[in-house]
Amino acid sequence: MPVQPDRETLPANQKRQLIDWDRSHVWHPFTQHSLWNAVDPLIIVGGDGEYLFDADGNRYIDGHSSLWCNIHGHRRPEINSAIIKQLDRIAHSTQLGLASPSAIRLAKRLVDLAPPGLTKVFYSDDGSTSVEVAVKMAYGYWHHVGQPQRSRCVALRNAYHGDTIGAVSLGGIDLFHGVYAPLLFKVQFAPSPYCYRCPLGKCRDTCSLACADEVGRLLNEHRGQVAAVVVEPLIQCAAGMITAPPGHLRRVRELCDRYDVLLIADEVATGMGRTGRMFACEHENVVPDLMCVSKGLTGGYLPLAATLATERIYEAFLGPIDSGRTFYHGHTFTGNPLGCVAALANLDIFESDRTLEQLPAKIERLTGHLRHLADNPHVGNVRQCGMIAGIELVKDKATREAYPYGLQVGAQVCAHARQYGVIIRPLADVIVIMPPLIISPESIDHLMNTVERCIEETVPRLGAGTCDGLE
Repeated sequence: MPVQPDRETLPANQKRQLIDWDRSHVWHPFTQHSLWNAVDPLIIVGGDGEYLFDADGNRYIDGHSSLWCNIHGHRRPEINSAIIKQLDRIAHSTQLGLASPSAIRLAKRLVDLAPPGLTKVFYSDDGSTSVEVAVKMAYGYWHHVGQPQRSRCVALRNAYHGDTIGAVSLGGIDLFHGVYAPLLFKVQFAPSPYCYRCPLGKCRDTCSLACADEVGRLLNEHRGQVAAVVVEPLIQCAAGMITAPPGHLRRVRELCDRYDVLLIADEVATGMGRTGRMFACEHENVVPDLMCVSKGLTGGYLPLAATLATERIYEAFLGPIDSGRTFYHGHTFTGNPLGCVAALANLDIFESDRTLEQLPAKIERLTGHLRHLADNPHVGNVRQCGMIAGIELVKDKATREAYPYGLQVGAQVCAHARQYGVIIRPLADVIVIMPPLIISPESIDHLMNTVERCIEETVPRLGAGTCDGLE
């Protein structure tokens, strides 16, 4: 069914001017512009609830939450009002040597919500910076307690922790990170918990979490040298929504305890209710030593991140002014009041809308669609963790043979979905599903029916084809 215009539009001449300026001046992230410039971009001018509106007035389901950050929908009056009220007071003042009510209140709220034992909150700007903060805290902790030789980190293959150099060092996706290897610090990598394509050649039913035990092997091999293990709890999102087998996170926590190593949980994408609980760590009763939060923290409104730490780590940085223990790290917009009031309003909506209580029925509805899609001849594997899902397209279901990367099958399926009023974005040939938590049951149906329809209409004709221009 074609999308029907139901919103105001941009005049044709203004839209054309914007497209021309975009091609001339804007460098888009994670975008190959030889393809981008082949078609006119979709210009988003508005949003409401789970929907986005383009310059021609067409409406789309925001099937990836505007890159995984929108929680309660677009144009929430409560968040809008909180930001406007804060603007009438002050837009920003520094956290260096000063404090602000909103940053203080938000820190208290986060500590109350977080796994017990995380008592200190350090603000930064985005997910990548929150991970950098955690890594520096971990190293600084060991330095200050007299073990400066603990300077290494252990991370997982297929990991993604951000795009700043420290976060890239912890990343395990060669497509994203390989070219920058000369710039990075050395990290020990354990296998990804990718059961569909197990890097250890194991079978899930009999593997006994061998991939997690490889973390232990590295900790033993580098005993006394590792500062922290860094993981994305339960699901490696940017790797293609790779869901770890049950018990993997708990096993890693136990190994960290055995070898006296800090555990950093990167909850940037998995936090704020995405997995069905406020934080993914809760599913396995794991308390990390450091936890990173961003993306959905402000409901998708403004950039803000937080790194939560235990009292043990915080106290290692205390001492006389000349002791060298000060945590010399900060950002201009650390604890920005606008971001903090947006985050507070976001957390208020979790309570007023009983968001987490509403999720089980939505998760089950999504599960039903995924079970049906699992039988599709073009689908090799479906993966789900709460309201996060990945649908891996394959050339041969029996052998699990992947499509050539240059064919961009996933991207072409997602581009086709726009004809039916759905915006989604792939990770290679994995179709990513991560809608706002506010999404209605009817919109879940439309989103997933559209994905199935577009797979059927797009994939067969690409079997021996080439990549077209993609939006």
